Amino acid sequence: MTVKLKYETGIATTIQFIALTLLNFISGVSTSAMQCINGSGSCAGDVALAIFYFIVITVLFGILWLAGFAAQDRRSRRIAQVLILAEGFVFLVGLYDFTKHRHSLIGSLVSLVEIITSVWIAWLALRLVLARGGRVRRHRIRH
Repeated sequence: MTVKLKYETGIATTIQFIALTLLNFISGVSTSAMQCINGSGSCAGDVALAIFYFIVITVLFGILWLAGFAAQDRRSRRIAQVLILAEGFVFLVGLYDFTKHRHSLIGSLVSLVEIITSVWIAWLALRLVLARGGRVRRHRIRH
């Protein structure tokens, strides 16, 4: 069974939200555990900072999730354009993190998922913008 999403930015942002929340949680636990085991700095401070970072990232992706559903339900060009802009920012952050986390497998995985899902969601939102609030249809060129 293949998933063919034509304009369902809400479903795509749900997948992005779940995947990145789970991966960021695993990354935060892994990083905090390694810092506490190695004894570098204050363990309690590192854990508190990791929890704060996780909450901020989750809230930001939650906002993107709501924007994805709003763009899908209302078929709003403006919301879809804002979603494209936000996903472009997520793409740039993922690209930066991918070059920075070359030594960490989980960090590279988080960055790859950010990059792939942001391009996917931006493509779906672009299709909504091009549909001008109407139905998203496939155009066939006849020869």
